[in-house]
Amino acid sequence: MKIRLYLLVFISIIGCANVFAQANASGPILFDDDWLFWRGGALGGEKPDYRDGDWRKVSLPHDWSIEDMPGTNSPFSPYAISQVSGGFTTGGTAWYRKKFFVAKEKKDQQTIIQFDGVYMNADVWLNGKRLGNHPYGYTSFWFDITSFIKPDTINIIAVRVKNEGENSRWYSGSGIYRHVWLQTFDPVHVSHWETFVTTLNASEAKAAVKLSTIVKNETKQTADIRIVTKIYDNQNREVAQQTSTQQIAASAELNLEQQFNIDRPKLWSVESPVLYKAVVSLFRSTELINEETTSFGVRTISFDVTNGFQLNGKTMKLKGGCMHHDNGPLGAAAYDRAEERKIELLKTAGYNAIRTSHNPPSPALLNACDRLGMLVLEEAFDMWREKKNTDDYHRFFDKEWKNDIESMVKRDRNHPSIIMWSTGNEIPNRDKPEVAAVSKMLTEHIHSLDATRPVTCGVNGVGPDKDSLFATMDVAGYNYAVDKYETDHQRVPKRVMYASESFAIDALNYWNAVEKYPWVIGDFVWTAYDYIGEASIGWLGYPQRGWFYPWNLAYCGDIDVCGWKRPQSYYRDAIWKNGTPLSIFVAPPTPTFPDKNPGLEKWSTWDWQDVQPSWSWKGSEGKLLVVRVYSDAGQIELFLNGKSLGKKYSGKDSAYTATWHVPYTQGTLKAVAYNGSVKIAETQLQTAGVVSQIKMQADRNVIHADGQDLSYVTVELTDAKGVRNFGAEDLLKFSIKGGTIIGVGNANPKSVESCQQPQRKAWQGRCLVIVKASKQKGDIVLKARSGVLKGEVKIAAQ
Repeated sequence: MKIRLYLLVFISIIGCANVFAQANASGPILFDDDWLFWRGGALGGEKPDYRDGDWRKVSLPHDWSIEDMPGTNSPFSPYAISQVSGGFTTGGTAWYRKKFFVAKEKKDQQTIIQFDGVYMNADVWLNGKRLGNHPYGYTSFWFDITSFIKPDTINIIAVRVKNEGENSRWYSGSGIYRHVWLQTFDPVHVSHWETFVTTLNASEAKAAVKLSTIVKNETKQTADIRIVTKIYDNQNREVAQQTSTQQIAASAELNLEQQFNIDRPKLWSVESPVLYKAVVSLFRSTELINEETTSFGVRTISFDVTNGFQLNGKTMKLKGGCMHHDNGPLGAAAYDRAEERKIELLKTAGYNAIRTSHNPPSPALLNACDRLGMLVLEEAFDMWREKKNTDDYHRFFDKEWKNDIESMVKRDRNHPSIIMWSTGNEIPNRDKPEVAAVSKMLTEHIHSLDATRPVTCGVNGVGPDKDSLFATMDVAGYNYAVDKYETDHQRVPKRVMYASESFAIDALNYWNAVEKYPWVIGDFVWTAYDYIGEASIGWLGYPQRGWFYPWNLAYCGDIDVCGWKRPQSYYRDAIWKNGTPLSIFVAPPTPTFPDKNPGLEKWSTWDWQDVQPSWSWKGSEGKLLVVRVYSDAGQIELFLNGKSLGKKYSGKDSAYTATWHVPYTQGTLKAVAYNGSVKIAETQLQTAGVVSQIKMQADRNVIHADGQDLSYVTVELTDAKGVRNFGAEDLLKFSIKGGTIIGVGNANPKSVESCQQPQRKAWQGRCLVIVKASKQKGDIVLKARSGVLKGEVKIAAQ
């Protein structure tokens, strides 16, 4: 959504390093630079004359929980209130302040400030006047600040953030962790978040779309305006237009509905995610006074028990994964590139859908899903009126649910990637009539805002006692209930189902059910991407205890927090026929971690086989090691140092796994896949020699010099032949010129090292450095050092 922006000048004043000057610019101003930050209490911090000279300057997005705790070299503590759920990280209270200047000629313009996400319980003031409070940490919110701005002088925005107590079951992060935007527009304008573009029908020959919007007149005079709406395709070619003349009374609004026909439309799909845009322009006489641009996709969706889920009239199964919102070493900071990279990696790994568990995501993530072709199940809450933690959202639900539902739906309903809205997850007492009544209330309100998508909810403990709850939703989310698909269909034959959560270790069973039953539309594994918090559910499992420290990662994702595929992701390649899947893994002679949970519950199975992609097991010569090859090829032949160890079947009947017991000896372990007698793929593991190189590779060697863009650099410790030494855990130290190191990680779920200092120990022979561009063009040079070894990579900022 973009609103025509008129002259607004921000100048460098008292700690404000940037100058913003935009004349007749289109779109909101990014308001992320030059904030001042204070971790802790600041009595009177909202007052304009507060002395903030000792506050630290930060840029947004910002998450203080991933920063080293004061006086330490780590963000983790065994005594953190968050404990296992929050990955032993610390929240608390903190303050942000920002100074800016508004030119006096802007006094007659409307101005709003929008926060994409603040965790949590944010109080906001402008020039000492309280704008309001927003409790929920995951929905966007905005304030009209027109009457609070002081033209031709310094204005001060202040934000107090209170992430207190036990309020989350996973790592939440703390602070203004998403973007902030400032928008100004004429008093006669398209209302914020009130434009909705829907596809009425669509085929390869023709499509009909409807645009609904609200135009406001916030003046004391009648406004005579001309409204011109144009539709543009992805080549910026105009494909449809309508013009109308309207009169809007003083302090009134106009509900505008328009229908457009598009010939030979380019339908949005996961394979071809083509985006259109609708531009609504308001004219007073010949003067353009306001303009809003809305991106959308032309596509149809449907759900039924016979055809399952259909996109553009074609049935497809959802290859889905659940995702929490953090970005690993960056904490919760929602940089656009960090969000985009996650979706790129999941697409490459075979996914076509994600579930935003258990909260609305950042706009940047949804924008990436639109561009890249990833379907989205967007979820609202993890609890309603009844708590899961003492200090969680249940305290605010009755007062805030409607505002937060409207924020989610109105902000995001133009995203073609979104195919379902979810009201919640594993709500307590879900068998009670009063809980079903709340579900009905939420569903009906979502339908009133968007009647084009079904409403769902993730439900565990599935059984007949949940029928009244399921009756309040359009599609039924089954958490860990693959055994109920057939019997529930017999009992409730009209119910459309999907696995809203499933176990990776049981991936084949879940996917077989998706393929077998047309009324089961997909599977969302827990989880697609690893995350901070729920520490060690993938190893120690439940029940969780304080002694789990220093575990801080869940260790259950297909992809780890650094973005590297874990063994279960390679196994999923075989199930989903993703590429030509063939991979080798070896069970280590001793467990990767010695930790055990003596009270482990039988149902706690978020783990995966303890295997590693390594053939370097010094000290294990002659011992039989279990070698597993994941493939759907049918026939696999294994070679050790050129000698065949025989062929074995690897297909559906063998759970896509061929297993050998191989006496360890150094050298090369190679697997070859055959289709009949034809070799179709091969892969190998090699014994690594002594570490003699630092290998560095950036995921992007050219990035934008905008102070926001990122490059992810993988750093490997290899032997002279370039083979990664899987056992290397050397400390690597980094230096940089031309950019900033904003995150370091290694995916070790027990590492409590700093995520922000310019160093990190390798784990399994590698680590990650996240580089942020400055606003200066030129080369960014990142160097690594470990003892006498050195490495370097260059990234161009343009």
